Amino acid sequence: MLLADSVFAGVDPTATHKSFTYAALDRELNVVASGEADLDELVDLLGGISGATVAINAPSHLNSGLLRRSMEQKVAGAHQLRGVDIRMAEHELRLRGIPVGGTAARESSCAAWVRIGLGLYGSLAVHGFETYPSDCSHRMLETHPHAAFCALLGRAPFARPSPEGRMQRQLALFERGVKLRDPMDYLEEITRHKLLNGVLPVEVLLSPEQLDALVAAYTAWIASEKAAELSRLGDPEEGVIYLPAPELKEKYQ
Repeated sequence: MLLADSVFAGVDPTATHKSFTYAALDRELNVVASGEADLDELVDLLGGISGATVAINAPSHLNSGLLRRSMEQKVAGAHQLRGVDIRMAEHELRLRGIPVGGTAARESSCAAWVRIGLGLYGSLAVHGFETYPSDCSHRMLETHPHAAFCALLGRAPFARPSPEGRMQRQLALFERGVKLRDPMDYLEEITRHKLLNGVLPVEVLLSPEQLDALVAAYTAWIASEKAAELSRLGDPEEGVIYLPAPELKEKYQ
């Protein structure tokens, strides 16, 4: 149960055992909750708080064809072009060298995790959550974990499941004030004996799913507490992706 009056939550719809991994921060960037939940559990948890801003690592809208229509106005024969049946926000991320999947125009054509995410947006809306930047007490916004870490690091991070990738992501959050264990402890706890016996201090590093949920929670905190440091991509008609950086680079290597 969340005890803070107002929280900033991040949700990742790729949990191992249940539908979602979640994390929540308070105003001082303390981690006040984390775990896995199914849809009903998560909505009850978030809806029961007096104030909550929730960032979700999933598309908030289906593809409405904005990019295709834009290309048709600029290029003759655009109907034959590849890669235009994605949302505008996803196109803008790809232009920056950030690989992201595309969202289909029909829900039945979307991957399971996308459909789960769309269901969460719908359920939160029924429970009074409004789309950011509404100034109501319960708000929701879309983000993307890989793009968010690119924005924080200024470069593409190491592979998500690897120890170095997890350490890098955890360090990016730790250095921005999120109250986590210093991931550099991982290196300090590695000894010759442990390496020879195949024992690594894995408890120091959070899982990829936890880190993705935490960067979403940090994005929700930025959106609420330091909105001037938030980047926006896309069009409200088919979903805006918010990232926790005041400016984005032209290319992320």
